[in-house]
Amino acid sequence: MSQERYLEPAIAADLSDKMVLLGGPRQVGKTTLAEQVAARSSHALYLSWDRRTDRRQLMAAQWPTEPSCIVLDELHKYRRWKQWLKGEYDRHRRHHQFLVTGSARLDIFRRGGDSLQGRYHHYRLHPFSVAELTGPPHRITPMTPLPDASPVPTTILPQLLRYSGFPEPILAQSDRVHRRWQKERLERFVREDVRELEQIRDLSAMQLLTDLLPTRVGSLLSLNAIREDLEVSHRALTHWMEILERLYFSFRILPFYRRHSTGLKKMPKLYLWDWSLVPDPGARFENLVAAHLLKLCHYLEDTEGYATQLWYLRDLDKHEVDFLVTVNRRPWFAVEARLQDTVPSKTLRYFGERLAIPHLYQVVCEGTRHFVQDGVHVEPAPRFFSRLC
Repeated sequence: MSQERYLEPAIAADLSDKMVLLGGPRQVGKTTLAEQVAARSSHALYLSWDRRTDRRQLMAAQWPTEPSCIVLDELHKYRRWKQWLKGEYDRHRRHHQFLVTGSARLDIFRRGGDSLQGRYHHYRLHPFSVAELTGPPHRITPMTPLPDASPVPTTILPQLLRYSGFPEPILAQSDRVHRRWQKERLERFVREDVRELEQIRDLSAMQLLTDLLPTRVGSLLSLNAIREDLEVSHRALTHWMEILERLYFSFRILPFYRRHSTGLKKMPKLYLWDWSLVPDPGARFENLVAAHLLKLCHYLEDTEGYATQLWYLRDLDKHEVDFLVTVNRRPWFAVEARLQDTVPSKTLRYFGERLAIPHLYQVVCEGTRHFVQDGVHVEPAPRFFSRLC
């Protein structure tokens, strides 16, 4: 895959003054992106913790004599990686650039505080989206209208829904490749990623959990109901859910609430990084919308420093809207995902008036016509997605 990924220019620029930590799901393209960034330098060195010879060279700190971009892949699997990296970076920062990649949350430091504080920029690489597959990145300014829509081939949306946005299946466009890739990825996720990074005694129960979650996408997530299905303790299940988020298997969003709100149960909704796992068409499309919006939030936070966040809307009267994007907790735009319905959502208008949301969008999977009615932009999904990143 030679296509420039959307984060490449920002990462290359940041390496001039700090190290860069690049996280993201397994097989999302982190290694390829890191190699493309390193290729911009006159000298580069790639070392993976998963290779024995590379581990020996890495622990011996055998760095090139010439200034180089050093890529350290899966370094987080080394138990003391933070302190080791801090020492090597402080010693060689004026001579080398350090780009660290991994399939776990590299910005979470569970013991001893953040020993790398002030030394790194953190990025999260997402799967391909409509906008990334069809054109150069937009310049998006929070709290303003989304950029103008770009032309999108009619095949893009069905392909993303069917094959996910991960590079191997979306570029192959093959059901056979997708089935084999998905099966092997899930097996290695539990057998390698979870086992290497976390103390899990019952891996079979964790496997059952990953099989169960795709059927819960888009609905309010009751851990108690899942706990009863799996016959495990609430403490264990809570820990497992945190692991799945740290390893980029799933993500949860909370209902937006004002600080003075009372009585609203803050039950999250669950989505997957690989939406092609979701069997129900409506839930899969909603997951695709969630993934596009989370990618936008992470992009603006990681590259520009904006405090963006993704929520859903729900009140005590059970009015509900699928998504709200905020900046510094100020509503920016709300989105309702629909498979076919092009009648503007009354609930979307209700929350728009109540929360003074500047922009309202109803995104229709099978829609073909764009129009504005009562302040709601009803848009075909490819058109809306093309306005993001």
